[in-house]
Amino acid sequence: MTTDITIIGAGLGGLTLARVLHVHGIPATVYEAEPSPAARSQGGMLDIHDYNGQLALEAAHLMDEFRGIVLEGRQALRVLAPDGTVLFDKADDGTGGRPEVQRGELRQILLDSLPAGTVRWGRKVSGARTLGDGRHEVTFADGSTVATRLLVGADGAWSRVRPLLSSAVPEYTGKSVVETYLFDADTRHPAAAKAVGGGSMIVHTPGRELFAHREKGDTLHAYVGLTEPQDWFDAVDFTDAAAATARVAKEFDDWAPELTALITDCDTAPVLRALHALPAGHRWDRVPGVTLIGDAAHLSAPNGEGANLAMLDGAELGKALAARPDDIEAAITAYEEAMFPRSAEAATFEGAEAHGNDSDSDPIQALLAALAGDEQTR
Repeated sequence: MTTDITIIGAGLGGLTLARVLHVHGIPATVYEAEPSPAARSQGGMLDIHDYNGQLALEAAHLMDEFRGIVLEGRQALRVLAPDGTVLFDKADDGTGGRPEVQRGELRQILLDSLPAGTVRWGRKVSGARTLGDGRHEVTFADGSTVATRLLVGADGAWSRVRPLLSSAVPEYTGKSVVETYLFDADTRHPAAAKAVGGGSMIVHTPGRELFAHREKGDTLHAYVGLTEPQDWFDAVDFTDAAAATARVAKEFDDWAPELTALITDCDTAPVLRALHALPAGHRWDRVPGVTLIGDAAHLSAPNGEGANLAMLDGAELGKALAARPDDIEAAITAYEEAMFPRSAEAATFEGAEAHGNDSDSDPIQALLAALAGDEQTR
C-alpha cells in the first residue's frame, strides 16, 4: 500500500496503531506535541484487560514484552468504609485478567517496537483542514504543514483533528480528582500503606471517594474524587500546595486518619484534574480520509477502560487497513462500525461503580454488588 498514513498523538492508541501497521509492513508517521519521550511523567498504573488491551498487544506482537513489565500482586483489591472498616478484600492469586503495569513502561515498549524516526517529537498541531479527494492538511504550531491521504486523530480529549468530523466538544462531568503521591510508604506512611494493601483500594461515598494503588518502588498513588462544580475548584488555590491540601482534606474530616493521610501526608503538590466527557454514544458521518481513535473519538468519565479502548481502537484500525490495502474507505468504515457500539457499551459497563461512575444513592453497596457478581462469574 503506497498511501501515506499520518497519526496525530503518540499516546498508547496512536503508538499501537503505528505498531500494528508496522507488523503488516505498512509505514506511518506519528506527530507528537511533546518535545521528547521523557518530557513529562506518563501517569500511574494501568490494568490491561484480557478482553481489549491485551488483544491489542497480541495484534502488535508485544505480549512477551508486556508480561515482562507486569507488577505481580497488584490485582489485589480492597474496599473500605470511611471509618477504615474493610468491606471487601481480594488477594491477587495470579488468575485475574487485568494485570497492572506502569503506563510509562507500556508506552516505552510501544516506542521501542517502532522504526527510528516513526515518531516526530515537538510537532504540536494547531489545526487541520480538508483539501478534497480524501486528502487533509495538518498545520503545526511552527507554521509547517503536512498533507496526507489518511489522517488519524489519536490526540486525546481536546483533539485538533475531531472538528473535521464532529462539532462535539468535551463537557465537564461534574466531578474532578486531585492526585497525590506518598513515597517510601511502608516506612514513612505505614498506616496508609496498610490501608491500601498490596494492590488497589477504594472508598466510595456520595460525592466523595478515594482510590489508591501501590505502584513500583513502594509508592502510593491516590486519586481523591469530589463531585463539585468547577467554580468550587476555582476557589481553591492549587499554586499553594499546603492550602490546597488542607482545603481538600477538610472534605474528608470524618474519615479514618489512615485514609486522610493519603491527602494530608502527600509528598508532592496535589494536582487537580477536571474530568470531561464527550456526549454518550458520540459518532459522526463518514468523511473520506480521516478518523479518530481513543479519547479523541469517545472520551468518557474514567471507568478503567480508556487506555484499553484506545489501544484496541489502534489495533483494530491497523488490522482493518492491512486487510483492505486498496480500499481505505472500506477499512475505515469497518473500523468505525465496530468502534461506535464498542465504545458506547464500555462507557456504561457494569464495573463502572468501581471508578465512581454511577448515580446510585448508596454507591458503596452498588460497588460491592458488582464485585460480588464478578466473583460469581469466575
